[in-house]
Amino acid sequence: MKNVKIMDEELLKDYEEETQALYTDSLTGLFNHGLFQIFLDKEVKKSRRYGESFTFVLIDIDSFSLYNKQHGPAKGDRALKEIAMIINKNIRQSDMAARYSGDVFALILPRTTPEVAFNAMERIRLSAEKLTDGALTISGGLASCLKDAADMESLIQKTKEALFQAKTGGRNRIYYFKKKSRSIIEEKAKILVVDDEPKNVKLLEALLKQADYDVIKAYNGHEALSITNKTDIDLILLDITMPEMDGYEVCRRLKRSESTRMIPIVMVTTLDDVESKVRGIEAGSDGFITKPPNKAELMARVTSLVNVNTLNKKLTSIENVLISMANVVEAKDPYTQGHISRVSNMAVALGQRMGLSAKEIDALRLGGILHDIGKIGTPEEILNKPGKLDPEEFEIIKQHAEMGYKICLPLGKTLGPALDVIRHHHEKLDGSGCRKAGQKHC
Repeated sequence: MKNVKIMDEELLKDYEEETQALYTDSLTGLFNHGLFQIFLDKEVKKSRRYGESFTFVLIDIDSFSLYNKQHGPAKGDRALKEIAMIINKNIRQSDMAARYSGDVFALILPRTTPEVAFNAMERIRLSAEKLTDGALTISGGLASCLKDAADMESLIQKTKEALFQAKTGGRNRIYYFKKKSRSIIEEKAKILVVDDEPKNVKLLEALLKQADYDVIKAYNGHEALSITNKTDIDLILLDITMPEMDGYEVCRRLKRSESTRMIPIVMVTTLDDVESKVRGIEAGSDGFITKPPNKAELMARVTSLVNVNTLNKKLTSIENVLISMANVVEAKDPYTQGHISRVSNMAVALGQRMGLSAKEIDALRLGGILHDIGKIGTPEEILNKPGKLDPEEFEIIKQHAEMGYKICLPLGKTLGPALDVIRHHHEKLDGSGCRKAGQKHC
């Protein structure tokens, strides 16, 4: 193997003496996982000390278990060995390649930018696809030490995230882990101040601008509603006693609308009686501040609610990503066109007929949309196979419920009972699961 030459001879000798085992994988000839971990740790420390970046790569063979079952272990082992040879052929003397786990390979590419590494991985990907006329493909994820991560654990994690993106993005592709770019001046939170008295608006504006918030002003209820329909507002400070449309009505309308109901609303008022506060709570207000506002109380309330709104936006964004993934899955399988919307709508109608709570019905809605999201990892040749599946194929497709559950698990607190719908949507009351083995959809 060509990159043995650049290895520390003493390190190799120490490894063999300590483990009483060879440092190479017997099948592929690449370095084994244990030695690779030692070398990766050493490379990370060297990179941090001298400021030299390197790129870490993970390569996974797509649907290898299915290929192994269809063609037999011998042909599967031969494919592993040939892909290892392709990898070794396309890297330099200074690079290191290892068999990371079963059908996953790992590479360390010293003094290599992600862009250069990406091109090398594309050559490997195309060569692997050509090797089996497309019967086997590979996906790859890569990340850069120092640029994306400064320690071994986070570097591995970010590379795994990139590989996951490659696999869920359709397989047979290479992904680079990219940090979200941040501008030097981050976008300021937008706070809408609504009051018919200009001097009150001016006072709040002065206090908020000191804390670097972007202040938008409205002098009546109609103007406030118009602004919220056109602008992404993070918080509203709303006066109650205004002519034509008071703060209660403005609050009620905003909280009834799907597009604005999540905006936090704090009522700023001279009214301090219990009845006024009860009316505000019934309208949907998220809090009260008495005029003239205490600066410390105002800023604490504003900071807290802006942070809550930011978190809600992130959760909503992640939920939308999952729903988009569910739509991608449906598009892969023409047989199920319109399936997720039908399941979701029927589940909601059934829940309403049963008199379930709003929270339970929302879980049915989300569960109906996301229940088949795990099929994103199911090979298309199985999803699109005409007729019945054989027992091995059926075992693979049965995994989509568990896979969907794992994909959605990080959002457990948000999805709540919808997770149970995803995990158990093929189960029966007696626990027998799908009734007829070999049915494509049950």
